[in-house]
Amino acid sequence: MSRRPEHVPEENLLTTPRLQLTGITKRYPGVVANSDVSLTVAPGEIHAVLGENGAGKSTLMKIIYGSVKPDEGAVLFNGRPVHVRNPQEARALGISMVFQHFSLFDTLTVAENVWLGLDKSLKLPEVAASIAAKAAEYGLDIDPDRPVHTLSVGEMQRVEIIRALLTQPQLLILDEPTSVLTPQAVDKLFVVLRQLAAQGCSILYISHKLHEIRELCTACTVMRGGKVTGECDPRQESNASLSRLMIGAEPPALDAHEHHPGAEVLQVGGLTLASDDPFGTALAGITLAVRAGEVVGIAGVSGNGQSELLRALSGEDRRAPAGSIRMAGQDIARISPGRRRALGLHFVPEERLGRGAVPTLSLAQNLLLTRRDAVGAGGWLRLGRLRAQAEDIIGRYQVKANGPGAAAKSLSGGNLQKFIVGREIEARPRLLIVSQPTWGVDVGAAAQIRGEILALRDAGCAVLVVSEELDELFEISDRLYVIAKGRLSPSLARAEATVERIGEWMSGLWDGAGNSKNNNEEFAHAAA
Repeated sequence: MSRRPEHVPEENLLTTPRLQLTGITKRYPGVVANSDVSLTVAPGEIHAVLGENGAGKSTLMKIIYGSVKPDEGAVLFNGRPVHVRNPQEARALGISMVFQHFSLFDTLTVAENVWLGLDKSLKLPEVAASIAAKAAEYGLDIDPDRPVHTLSVGEMQRVEIIRALLTQPQLLILDEPTSVLTPQAVDKLFVVLRQLAAQGCSILYISHKLHEIRELCTACTVMRGGKVTGECDPRQESNASLSRLMIGAEPPALDAHEHHPGAEVLQVGGLTLASDDPFGTALAGITLAVRAGEVVGIAGVSGNGQSELLRALSGEDRRAPAGSIRMAGQDIARISPGRRRALGLHFVPEERLGRGAVPTLSLAQNLLLTRRDAVGAGGWLRLGRLRAQAEDIIGRYQVKANGPGAAAKSLSGGNLQKFIVGREIEARPRLLIVSQPTWGVDVGAAAQIRGEILALRDAGCAVLVVSEELDELFEISDRLYVIAKGRLSPSLARAEATVERIGEWMSGLWDGAGNSKNNNEEFAHAAA
């Protein structure tokens, strides 16, 4: 239950705004992130903040949470002026935040990470017990004793949410909280949030998933270019009208025309691989195929072997049995990522900063991670070509950045995602493997990325997409697999897939599901 505000008479609790921002302005070199922003949140209100990538939403939330200092403006909390200088002061007031990019220490356990933000009079075993109880109460399964570096992105998200809930907040800020959660987990989270709101906790909710905002939120503030451009009751809006408020137009419809896939490009046959992590998931008999000119999707609950499979396919883990992974018939199971790229395999990991991009390097310099055409004779870098390539990606994918020299860490999460996906697509791969392609990007950018993936497919590329968003997989996939407990289901044509069937398979319940003759032939061929 959320804590009762101090120094506020009980009769005023329902009339005094929980949070009131007036004239908030924040400038950075070359950009005004927030310009004269005003916002009011009532007690027990679930209030959405909607805007395209780079609209200033995350900066505004960081100001409320004390991790960014505004240049101008006033903040009132429970009717009292406050100057929140750091997150510790914010938590003392009753403000908690779940960031889109997690703030966890990899070498510490889940319990130790949570303990850092709680009252130090509590003992670590007490914190671990509280985590287990809260996880069970809200259906956010997590082991308090696991080191954070062993967790998937979805599991890290659960840790952040549980840590925020344990502070018993009066105001809970959620920045893209469902970006890596399954539909079942989202439903459970919404039950939690409605319970918190009924107890008086106010919630600021940032999401690019318009159907979530319409289902959950009772008020909405729309931002564009760092300014407030409108307010609405999302329950009275459609996805199309919310999209128009946010980006000024509806996202383009995807072209789902028929096509005919070609020869197999990726063949995985009987891949069994013990996890090199004691908390990981072993792969058992993974068999799949991806043909030229098709998009194959893999659905599943986070932590069921996706990361282990992707590491084996990308070459980060080269322990796979010889012959178990082939590209156009060539055994690549144990060759390096660089040699796989030379064959035309490109990879977009789910972790943007630190794995998909070096935070402190510029966007142009980050092209060198997977592109070698800007390296001349003798190893000399063609800096002009790098800048030009980065400029092209920034323009084509509408990345909001201060030019090709901008550091990767200076971009919003969605804009960095657009750049990384664009970097790999523009390399014209023969095989593209993408994990969570539209994690945290706005509806317009998500439609663009999906459209580029389909265009790449139509150009003859084989595409494998691992995503926890079923709507996304249904929209772009030609065939679907489900991964559960390190095992892979039979493949299913998109036309035969339903949310109910895929959801059942996510629990591993596909044995005896009546595979089609085509599926059986495909597996036999891939395993050969």
